[in-house]
Amino acid sequence: MRIRDWDQNLKIRLLGESGFNIIFWIFFPYLSIYFAQSFGKSWTGILLILSQALSVLVNLTGGYFADRLGRKKVMVFAAGGQAIGYGVFAVAASPWLTIPTVGFAGFTFASLCGTLYWPASQAMVADVVPEEQRSGVFAVFYTAVNMAVVVGPLIGATFFLDSPHIVLFAASAVCLLVALLLASFTRETLSADAIHTKRSTNEPWHKAVTDQLRDYKVIASDRVFLLFIVAGVLLSQTFMQLDLLFPVFLKETIHSTTVLAFGDWNLQLSGEKLFGLIVSENGLFVALFTVAVTKWMMQYRDRFVFIGSALFYAVGIAMFGQMSAFWGLTAAIVVFTLAELMTAGPQQTFVSRLAPEHMRGQYFAASSLRFTIGRTLAPISIPLSEWIGYDGTFGLLTVLAVLSAVIYYIMFNQYEKQSA
Repeated sequence: MRIRDWDQNLKIRLLGESGFNIIFWIFFPYLSIYFAQSFGKSWTGILLILSQALSVLVNLTGGYFADRLGRKKVMVFAAGGQAIGYGVFAVAASPWLTIPTVGFAGFTFASLCGTLYWPASQAMVADVVPEEQRSGVFAVFYTAVNMAVVVGPLIGATFFLDSPHIVLFAASAVCLLVALLLASFTRETLSADAIHTKRSTNEPWHKAVTDQLRDYKVIASDRVFLLFIVAGVLLSQTFMQLDLLFPVFLKETIHSTTVLAFGDWNLQLSGEKLFGLIVSENGLFVALFTVAVTKWMMQYRDRFVFIGSALFYAVGIAMFGQMSAFWGLTAAIVVFTLAELMTAGPQQTFVSRLAPEHMRGQYFAASSLRFTIGRTLAPISIPLSEWIGYDGTFGLLTVLAVLSAVIYYIMFNQYEKQSA
C-alpha cells in the first residue's frame, strides 16, 4: 500500500509524528544525564521508576478511553497535554527559572499523555486499513521512528545539554502543531454507534483495568508462557539501559575520546556527545538491517534464536562496560543491535504459535508485560551504579542476560515436551 493511497488521517499523522519523533530523540537519550545532574543518581532512578509505574497504569486505560471518547478526541487531548507538559519542563529548565522538580513533573505529565496517545493511534490504523495491509503501514511508521533515532541524538549532543529549554520549547511547539493538525484535518474513525454502545455500558475506567489485569491470569496457567515473560523481563533490564545507564556512564567515565584522526587533525568528542553518536549508530543499524537479520533468523529454530540473542546481549553489555574508545563502543553496539534484531520478528511469531486461537489477543496483551515490567524496573540501574559501581552494575546486567538464556533453554525444553 503506497503512502499516496493512504487515508488522509494516516498522512497527517505520519507528517506530525515524524516531526515530533525527531524532536523527541533530540532530548530523550540525555534525560538521565540531565536528571542525574539535578537530583543525583539515586533519586533519579527512584523518580524514573515512579514515572514509569504511572505510565503503566495509564497504558491500561488507553484502550478504554479510545473506545468511549473516540480515537481523534483522545489523540488531540494527548498531543495537547504533551505540549503543556514539555512547555512546563522547558520553563523549569530555563535560565530564568531553574526548578528541577517542576521540570520532572512536566516531563512525567507529558509521558503520561504520550502513553495515552499510542493505543488510540494504533486503533485508528486498524479502523482505516484492511488487515492484510496493516503490517506495511506500521512498517512505515516504524521506519520513520528509526530515522529519527539516527538524526535526533546527533543534534541533541550539540544542543540539549547546553540549552535544554530551547529544545523543550521546540518539543512543546511541535506537539501543539500535531494537536492542531489532528483537530483540523482528521476525522473520527470510530463510528458514532460504536462510541454510543461503549458508553451505554457505563463501565467505569477502573473496571477496565481490573478486567485487563484479570486477563493476565493466563500467565500463571501456562508454564511455557510464564517462562517467556520472566526471561523477557530479565533481558529487558539489559537493552533498556541504552537510554538510562549508558549516557550517565559515558558522561562520567569519558572526558574526551578521539573518533577520527588524520595527520595532525583529529575529531574528539566528550562522553555525552559520543553517546549521541552511539545511539545514532544503533538507530541506523536497526533501520538498515532489520529485514535482513529477520530473514537470516528464519533459517534457525526458535530455540537457538532466543538463546543466541540473550547471549549476544550478555556479550554486548559486558563489552560496553569495558570500552572507552569510539571503535570499541561501536563494536559493542554492533553486538547489542544484532541481539535486538535477532528476535524482532520471531518473538511475535512465537507468541502467535504458543497462544490458542481463541486467546490470541490475551496472549499478545500479556506478552507486552515483558516491556511494561521491564521498563518500570530498569531505572534502578542508575542508583545501583552509585551503590556498587559501574563494574558491578554491568556485571549484574550481564548475569541477568545469561540467566534469561538459561530460562529460554528451560522454556523450550518444556515447550517441546508439550508439543510432542
